[in-house]
Amino acid sequence: MSAEDKEAQEDELLALASIYDEDEFKRAESAQGGETRICLELPQNFKVFVSGELKYFVAGGSAFEYSVCFLPPLVLNFELPPDYPSTSPPAFTLSGKWLSQAQLSALCKHLDNVWEENRGCVVLFAWMQFLKEETLSYLNISSPYELKMCHQETGQSRAPLVPVDAGKDCGATGSAAADGEIMDERAVQDVESLSSLIREILDFDQAQRRKCFNSKMYLCNICFCEKLGSDCMHFAECSHVYCKACLKDYFEIQIRDGQVHCLNCPEPKCSSVATPGQVKELVGEQLFARYDRLLLQSSLDLMADVVNCPRAGCQTPVMQEPGCTMGICSRCNYAFCTVCKMTYHGVSPCKVTAEKLMALRNEYLEADDTTKRFLEQRYGKRVIQKALEEMESKEWLEKNSKSCPCCGTHIEKLDGCNKMTCTGCMQYFCWLCMGSLSRVNPYRHFNDPSSPCFNRLFQAMHVDGEFWDAED
Repeated sequence: MSAEDKEAQEDELLALASIYDEDEFKRAESAQGGETRICLELPQNFKVFVSGELKYFVAGGSAFEYSVCFLPPLVLNFELPPDYPSTSPPAFTLSGKWLSQAQLSALCKHLDNVWEENRGCVVLFAWMQFLKEETLSYLNISSPYELKMCHQETGQSRAPLVPVDAGKDCGATGSAAADGEIMDERAVQDVESLSSLIREILDFDQAQRRKCFNSKMYLCNICFCEKLGSDCMHFAECSHVYCKACLKDYFEIQIRDGQVHCLNCPEPKCSSVATPGQVKELVGEQLFARYDRLLLQSSLDLMADVVNCPRAGCQTPVMQEPGCTMGICSRCNYAFCTVCKMTYHGVSPCKVTAEKLMALRNEYLEADDTTKRFLEQRYGKRVIQKALEEMESKEWLEKNSKSCPCCGTHIEKLDGCNKMTCTGCMQYFCWLCMGSLSRVNPYRHFNDPSSPCFNRLFQAMHVDGEFWDAED
């Protein structure tokens, strides 16, 4: 590496680190390279949508449409060769979740063209500015932006999400790629399925909106103080903003009085209601448990077919159709299973985690008859029975067995000496100290005076129905 190239590389990397924050640019520790995460500047009211093909995410094949302010970033990973920028360009890969591989290939081609036009000069900043400011226009992407599943050739593990206008007016390479020619191997479409992409888009948009909200100043109309958004809370339906300290006092008074349906926006004549997630964030665990219990009871009394949207930032009440396990949020259009609260999975069985089974078992055992019937209706008697049986099995194993120190297999000792053999991996181990024993001479552990189990091979062994201790 020449001195000029080394100096140019260091200057460029230092400049990028000073221009962008850590979320946008990270320099590699072991090589001359790094990673940039580029969030595009979207026009106002930019919408993404899918048609009725995604039958398990939207109801009855109807279209899904959502307005977003942010889309998941494009990720540019690069490494600077020793002769950059005098001779060679940076080696890079470009990945994205919501662009097809054809579109990403077109962007890669354009980055190559930018290098050719500026050969001998540093280009990373020019690349990043192009991706940030011109990607949408270069690929001819406009609102509403349709995501559509596309069949791939045999041997490819992921199906790309191809917008309707993929490859149109986006350069020769983009058009060729859309026509089925070889894609640029540097273009990586980092997405598994259309449903997971939509979920990631919604969650990323929500997180970025929250980040912007937290960084701005707002006037609380209760205490009339200006505070950062991170110290405030806004009601989604009306967008009124109040500081968390004032809302906390307001909510706590209402919950103590049992007025769980009166946690409305304090603005006069405003009917916006705080979500359970907002209430939980402000009040203590004991008060929230009271709020949750009263709200659940009143909801069961009035509308037994109401569930909350499981998305943490939504929690909107959702009507459940009789005999149907699919709920569709009217606010965020998220379709979910009302049993397991995951993305709707049709007739496939729910996947309940071990932690959920444990919590469900404890809740069921402590519940009264009314709550037990509700839990059985909500999760099914089969799931409840499975939770009870698995917990009983776990408790029995903890009381009556020990785990092999090598593979973890549960071993029960019925009789015999304290030299044990694992039925899973055939490892010898000591039942007293649970240490692994030699394969050649396992009894040396009990014959060695320096061993903690010296002369204890038959300790605590059953003899004619009684315990016999070697020390007796």
